[in-house]
Amino acid sequence: MAAVLGNSAQALAGELCPNGWWADVMVASHHIHPYRQFDDFNPGVGIECSVTREWAASIGYFRNSLDRPSFYAGAIYAPEFAHWGWFRVGAMGGIISGYNFGRFGVGPNERTGPVFAPTAITQFRRFGVNFILIPPIHADRLPFTVGFQGKYRFH
Repeated sequence: MAAVLGNSAQALAGELCPNGWWADVMVASHHIHPYRQFDDFNPGVGIECSVTREWAASIGYFRNSLDRPSFYAGAIYAPEFAHWGWFRVGAMGGIISGYNFGRFGVGPNERTGPVFAPTAITQFRRFGVNFILIPPIHADRLPFTVGFQGKYRFH
C-alpha cells in the first residue's frame, strides 16, 4: 500500500511540474547605490514548480532588507529565445509582502503589493542560482536591489 501511495504521489508531482521541482534558498542581496544601511543577508526558503522550459511558479518566504518578513508568490517566464545553455534571461511577476507599497499596496499598512522583476537564471544539472533585479520601492526608500537565490532540483 505504501508503495502504491508513494508512486501515486510521484506521478502527481510529475504531472503538476513535468520539468521538475526546485527548492529555493534565499541567501543575500546587494543594494545599488544605497543611501543608508540595509540588511544584505536575507535568509529564506521557497519552492519552484517548472511547468515548461519557459514557465515556472514560485512561492516562498524570506527576511527582507528592511528586517521584515516577506512572503511571495508568482510566475517566472524565460522565453525560449533567451536560453543559452546553462544561462537564461526572463522575468518574475507576482505579489510580495513586507514592503510599504503606498497607494499600490493592500492589507494592513499597504505592505502587500505587486512585483515585476527581470531575472537571470543559471542552472548546472541539479543546482542553480537566480539573480533577481528588484526595482526601487519608493515608499520604503529602497533602491534597486539584486537578490541572490540558490536552488536545488529535487524531483
